[in-house]
Amino acid sequence: MSDPLNRQECLFYRTETRYVRHSCLTFKKYNMDEGLQITRRKLPHWTLEGSTYFVTFRTAQGELSIEEQKLVLEHVIKNNEKFYTLIAVVIMPDHVHLMLTPSGECQLRRIMKGIKGTTARLINIKKRTSGSVWMKESFDRIIRDQKELDEKLNYMLYNSVKKNLVDDPYKYHGWYFNEKYGR
Repeated sequence: MSDPLNRQECLFYRTETRYVRHSCLTFKKYNMDEGLQITRRKLPHWTLEGSTYFVTFRTAQGELSIEEQKLVLEHVIKNNEKFYTLIAVVIMPDHVHLMLTPSGECQLRRIMKGIKGTTARLINIKKRTSGSVWMKESFDRIIRDQKELDEKLNYMLYNSVKKNLVDDPYKYHGWYFNEKYGR
């Protein structure tokens, strides 16, 4: 039986990494030629209705406390099914990875503005400060196939292990995977 594990990716982690196949999560392919919109600030942003996105955004400076990380996680989970279908999220001390599909007419840029704006306001209130919490721009990528979806989920899951924050990624306080899709 062939092993679908990408060995190069496995060597990236210091512990034995098992390939996580999210078989409950079936990927729906979209025609990239129909309706694709490309905008740009510093980074390019591709928009295609119905697509699933892998998104990364960073803190403007410093690291979030564990309490602040939990606040961001709670906010992202709370809005699942309202503005987007959340597949997974990992909140790291200095960045966040999301995998989501915008709902209906919701656009990714507005979803990100809502997540970053609301969590920045909540963090600033909690710290009794003001100013930017997040960098202005986010990196986003349309997931193109099942293999890429599985690779990105694996990357997100093992990010906390790679950064030596935990030994078991499932026990990381900043990890969430939508139960609707399996473990």
